[in-house]
Amino acid sequence: MTSMDRLLTLMACLRDKEHGCDWDKKQTYQTIAPYTLEEAYEVLDAIERRDYEHLKEELGDLLFQVVFYAQIGKEEQRFDFDDVVNEIINKMLRRHPHIFPDGDLARFGEAPPVSQEALRGQWDRIKAEEKRLKSQRSQLNVPNDGILKDHSYEEESLLSAVPVSMPALMQADKLQKKAAKVGFDWPDVAPVFAKIREELAELEEAIQQAEQAHIEAEMGDVLFAMSNLARHLNVSPDVALNRTNVKFRRRFARIETLVSESGKSLTDCSLEELDVLWEQAKREGL
Repeated sequence: MTSMDRLLTLMACLRDKEHGCDWDKKQTYQTIAPYTLEEAYEVLDAIERRDYEHLKEELGDLLFQVVFYAQIGKEEQRFDFDDVVNEIINKMLRRHPHIFPDGDLARFGEAPPVSQEALRGQWDRIKAEEKRLKSQRSQLNVPNDGILKDHSYEEESLLSAVPVSMPALMQADKLQKKAAKVGFDWPDVAPVFAKIREELAELEEAIQQAEQAHIEAEMGDVLFAMSNLARHLNVSPDVALNRTNVKFRRRFARIETLVSESGKSLTDCSLEELDVLWEQAKREGL
């Protein structure tokens, strides 16, 4: 029995109606979705820390989420793990005809070189066809309650492929990239900086008016504009912010150590004193 077979068997046992785990048996797609997101972030965290031993463990946790969904799908006679695997294999073969002629894995190595321009055109055609087929499949969705729901409108927009459940900063980046592909974008960073200054001025005005809903809306505009700047600079806003978070944790931990060594507590220190220690942590390269 392969490792993958053992994992699938283990998952089936955990969901077994008679002898399985009570917690695992009651889970649904919806209840385990938050854990999937959490595991994905833990994978990212291990990568950022270059903790490859931990990465191995976190990738296993993420794989277990996929197996969990597949087991539920099998029980509901919707799909199983093999269907999931075959779906991604077929998609990759379809998207890489320049690597696998006619989408045939056995023909790897036969394809002639393709120019980057031809690849871009090929990719756009493939994605357009995938979107068309997806739209056809989604026009009528029949949920468990048997009520027909028309979701075709969701496929009409260029931006519909960006999941609304995606983390907000990542979603902003994806939305802007989609819009940029059809020319809805500034040519360089100069007007982006101008937009950021405009949004900051509007935020300051909202703060002066002391209307919380208005403040929140303008704060969102500022963050969206900053995400746009990151895209123009070829920087992932999520990765950049995550690295700053790590840096902040590291420097603040150093402040805590320095304060403790002085025999004081953080609450005993003034902001000016803490700022001096912050600068010391910076000088130490933290």
